[in-house]
Amino acid sequence: MEKEASIKALVKEKYTSIATQSTEQNVASCCGATACCGEGTYTIMADDYSSLEGYNPDADLGLGCGLPTEFAKIKSGDTVIDLGSGAGNDAFIARRLTGEAGKVIGIDFTEAMINKARANAEKLGLNNVEFRQGDIESMPVTSNYADVIVSNCVLNLVPNKYKVISEIFRVLKPGGHFSISDIVLEGELPAKWKEVAELYAGCVSGAIQKQVYLEIIEAAGFTNIIIQKDKTIQIPDSILANYMDAAAIEAFKQSNTRITSITVYAEKPAKDDRECCEPGSGCC
Repeated sequence: MEKEASIKALVKEKYTSIATQSTEQNVASCCGATACCGEGTYTIMADDYSSLEGYNPDADLGLGCGLPTEFAKIKSGDTVIDLGSGAGNDAFIARRLTGEAGKVIGIDFTEAMINKARANAEKLGLNNVEFRQGDIESMPVTSNYADVIVSNCVLNLVPNKYKVISEIFRVLKPGGHFSISDIVLEGELPAKWKEVAELYAGCVSGAIQKQVYLEIIEAAGFTNIIIQKDKTIQIPDSILANYMDAAAIEAFKQSNTRITSITVYAEKPAKDDRECCEPGSGCC
């Protein structure tokens, strides 16, 4: 628990700093701040949102690793929750899809991000987009509430992946679904990387094995699990050089380790026949 608390404190500190920076500053390294990974502009994880309806440049901090709203099958009138909503980028695009009849709730545990997102919503004049401060391991949302949940490069920052996936199951309505973009691994990262706290906040060392990630989703009770997109993340040598020498860089590049951004879709069954108690209680 002490380690989980220290990780959360690190992430909160890092993303509080990021909330006060421009998009250009945030994409200037692998983990969202130039002090961490050296100079140079590397949009090594982010996808381009600018052509999507509802895009607002003030809300785009360049921190995502996919376009989950593009795959989320959001319909007019849906209630959508965005986990780790940041300055509101995905929430505002989701709002474009739900229309005035729907509702979008963004959840983030960084106060500075919540304030930034609320200010953006105010400027846009949106009265059915709400931002709540809270921990996505224990969401401030009632059970069976959302039609759709989206998230963009956030679950890798959460120490207890089992808990947050269980929370997603709890909050979705029976028959609801999620589409989540996240960083996962195939093969092992260099041991040193796992000890570098900044790389956790940068979405790399917090990532888990792709197969384990999918198994956690299945164990929580989700069905029809589909990988909607799979994109290899190439980390530039100039960033790698902050953590290893030239020989180690070459060995890493020749290894079978793959850092990848995946967008995963899964559904909560309309009826749960597993004879479990409340999701997240540990019974299943």
